[in-house]
Amino acid sequence: MYTVRKRMEISASHSLKLSYPSKCENLHGHNWTITVWCRARELNADGMVVDFSQIKEKIHKQLDHKNLNKVLPFNTTAENMTKWICDEIPEAFKVLVQESENNMAFYEEGK
Repeated sequence: MYTVRKRMEISASHSLKLSYPSKCENLHGHNWTITVWCRARELNADGMVVDFSQIKEKIHKQLDHKNLNKVLPFNTTAENMTKWICDEIPEAFKVLVQESENNMAFYEEGK
């Protein structure tokens, strides 16, 4: 099994819809770090699992310098974002979304 990892940064704003009062209900921004793990049993015709630039293009283009509430169809928690990113990249099996140094969420297929 081949595995690759792509790390990228985006700047984006969001506000959360929560069942309790929180300052995160207000529009605010993060410099997000997103890490995507992809795997394949066999390499493609170019000798890759997936081109790193294709991973970045897919995610960066949709999210960087955007209000995430306007481009994503769900409550934009880090947890929800991990699953969405994993679904966007067919070869992905694990995603880490880090909104700050101490706050991060993982999603892993099959866990």
